[in-house]
Amino acid sequence: MAVCSENYGPQALPADYFDLILFDEGHHSVADSWETLRVRFPNARIINFSATPLRADDQVMAGRVLYSYPIFRAIQEGYVKRLKAVQLNPRTLRYVRRDGTQEIEVSLPEVRRLGETDSDFRRSIVTSTETLNTIADASIRELDRLRTETGEAKLKIIASALNFEHCRQIVEAYMARGRRAGYVHSREDGAANQRVMQQLENHQIDVIVQVRKLGEGFDHPFLAVAAVFSIFSNLSPFVQFVGRIMRVIVQNAPGHVVNQGVVVFHAGANIAQRWGDFQQYSEADQAYFEQLLPLEGLDPADPQPDREIAPVPRPEGEMEVRAQSEVQLEEIQLLEEDEAAAIRLLQDRGIIAGDFDPSKQALQPVPTTRVAQRQALRGGLDMRVRTESARILNQRGINPEGRDLDRQHLGRSNLIVLKAAIDRHVNGAIGRGTGQRHEFSRDELDRIDEGFAGILTAAVRDIFNGD
Repeated sequence: MAVCSENYGPQALPADYFDLILFDEGHHSVADSWETLRVRFPNARIINFSATPLRADDQVMAGRVLYSYPIFRAIQEGYVKRLKAVQLNPRTLRYVRRDGTQEIEVSLPEVRRLGETDSDFRRSIVTSTETLNTIADASIRELDRLRTETGEAKLKIIASALNFEHCRQIVEAYMARGRRAGYVHSREDGAANQRVMQQLENHQIDVIVQVRKLGEGFDHPFLAVAAVFSIFSNLSPFVQFVGRIMRVIVQNAPGHVVNQGVVVFHAGANIAQRWGDFQQYSEADQAYFEQLLPLEGLDPADPQPDREIAPVPRPEGEMEVRAQSEVQLEEIQLLEEDEAAAIRLLQDRGIIAGDFDPSKQALQPVPTTRVAQRQALRGGLDMRVRTESARILNQRGINPEGRDLDRQHLGRSNLIVLKAAIDRHVNGAIGRGTGQRHEFSRDELDRIDEGFAGILTAAVRDIFNGD
């Protein structure tokens, strides 16, 4: 065993120092740092370990597969939770392209087809208020069901978002429905993210929203519902996200009622294809992986698969979903034999009716109140001001924690100075004073939203003297 530091790294060791090198998270084994070890110790045997050997390009990690342990066995033996998917199936859906006013109505089969073939349509499914709200409703429905069935009030939702603005939209949707929601994001400072993580550990929130921030190694077993608001074009990042809800709460207890997880997605987001891939992956054995091409020679400089989908101006022709009708919830078990047994068990316990049919459940919206909606919008406004402050400073190459903009020498960081300026213009736009944000009405919040671009322009002019 060797301990390497800056002064005593791999280059200081003889080439025959290691007989064996073990790599965890071996699907990253094409990284430069790992390749350095291979080159430095050419005679060492290398063993890669990974829970997700399929990478973003659907190829297996480098090397010959010596042993694979299928997920279905891990489920059967109680090492990970039993999973099912809940897909939202609208009987019809109406959408409009942003460059026109004509609404187009399509049936469920066409919704699925567009989800498979049209990237604009997929994006509209997870960002349009109409469909986003139904994903939130369905995930809350599943969380409430699990909490009731298990008696475990600590169970939570993890939601995936496309970018920071989308993250804000999702947080607002959950807060408007009376759920405590927090978010973590690489744009936030470490203290803010740590505060939310502490709330998660203390069971002070019901929903955590993230932009692929909680990845490998993150462990919170009480995450039970994965709400898919993002787009997964391949299996590996999807498995990484679903993996966040697979940690068991009761160890080595196959079939325990609390060890179950649910993945919620919309039929138009093309997640069903990823779920089908996951089903195949879960039942795979060594022969399955041997059919895949090796990854040798993959360029490590290729874009990373877990990057955020950055906010971009809405392209001409992008769609917006306007309405849906008769949204049905279709349950799809990860292991098909689970479904009938699970239904019988719940019927025997009187938890569901004897004539229950999972293919005929209608989604019931989660009630919202005007007070909760206003609170959600106010919280979303705070998020928006923070992220715009960070974005503007980043564009100008200014350190958020620096003091360049603190011309009054009050010990305030650049981020705080700019945020305060934006807050002043937010208040001024509706004639409010400092400390009155908790009194903002829905009409005032709507006016702020409509004029937010002008508010930013005025605040930037104040801070940067017209630059």
